[in-house]
Amino acid sequence: MQTDEVRANSSAESQSRSDWDFIVIGAGVFGTWTAWNLQRRGYKTLLLDAWGAAHSRSSSGGETRLIRTEHAADPLFTRWAWESLTEWHELSKRHESPIFHQVGALYLYPEDSVKFDKSVAFQHALGIPIEKLGQSTMKTRWPQIDFNGIAVGLWQPTMGALMARRSVQTLVGEFVKAGGSFRQFAADVPRSERTFLPAITGNRGEILRAGRFIFACGPWLPKLFPDVVGDRIVPTRQDVFFFAPPAGDARFGGTNLPVWVDASSQGWYYGFPDIESRGFKIAPDADGPRYDPDRGDRRTTDHALADVRAYLARRFPDLAGRPLAESRVCQYEVSDNRDLLVDRHPAWANTWLVGGGSGHGFKHGPAVGRYVSDLVLATGEAEPRFVLTSHKIHDGTSGRGVRDE
Repeated sequence: MQTDEVRANSSAESQSRSDWDFIVIGAGVFGTWTAWNLQRRGYKTLLLDAWGAAHSRSSSGGETRLIRTEHAADPLFTRWAWESLTEWHELSKRHESPIFHQVGALYLYPEDSVKFDKSVAFQHALGIPIEKLGQSTMKTRWPQIDFNGIAVGLWQPTMGALMARRSVQTLVGEFVKAGGSFRQFAADVPRSERTFLPAITGNRGEILRAGRFIFACGPWLPKLFPDVVGDRIVPTRQDVFFFAPPAGDARFGGTNLPVWVDASSQGWYYGFPDIESRGFKIAPDADGPRYDPDRGDRRTTDHALADVRAYLARRFPDLAGRPLAESRVCQYEVSDNRDLLVDRHPAWANTWLVGGGSGHGFKHGPAVGRYVSDLVLATGEAEPRFVLTSHKIHDGTSGRGVRDE
């Protein structure tokens, strides 16, 4: 095991031969907020992505993500989401088009539980607005939803939808305007026989050197580090659908319908109202099949579409027969316990691995950026549940939770 002195010397050696203080590989929500934070702290930072910021195949691409603080009273994720919401608001204010739509968030459960009361009490202690609703109240507020089989709902009026692609690309623009550098670059699998990584090589042979490297590559992280990460993070295919509401019908827009998650459904369905005229968004949150982000076909399946329509007929009957307006395939990067993976590479003192969003990571982007920056600058403490050794090899079907894709 390397001592702190060895780590410091190896990092200093690589720093003396580098062109950058930091190179961050991956311009998704984790990588971009990390690069933004490092640049703000005065470090010369280069942000890279093989296809571009929040590109169509990335887990940070697409239209919307749910932001919520309802994490079953998990202290860390609840606080991170609440802290991140402030920064999302600020980013939204700085942009000409909204980054955040405060449409509220509603979680539907088939039966009541004391754990909901504990979560509500915990959030109230933090000053977070949340309310437990009964079925009759929900029927009155949202008559366009069939609440049959739902006992309680948790309602968060200050939560809502983040515009995913727009937010990441906006942040990259701010990062560059403030002095950071961003470019398209496809990194090969990194290699070094030393105690640090001196450089990365692109697939066209170009070499880039830095004092420290942060790999935040989403579903490509296991490909770049097959021996270290491997099946600790498993990409899964997730089909997403948008349906056209009836013409002139405002019931399914953001003014009259919140973001929602149905924990009573077999697939843990979730959805968004018609935001910015893209249509009513719906998808199952249950883990899809294992997926290769490079070779996988991005066409949704007829079987998945049929399942979604069957669900709509039960919960949103007025949308069941509506035309499909749009569909897309994204992916989760599922860890065995749904926790993030944020840790130093076991062999290279100057290299960090960041991933494992597991479908709920996007909203935490600002908090993750601060956390990673603190770790790599040795100004923060590591969260034990995020370290490499806390994650097991798994097959991508280790469970299900309320996520935010």
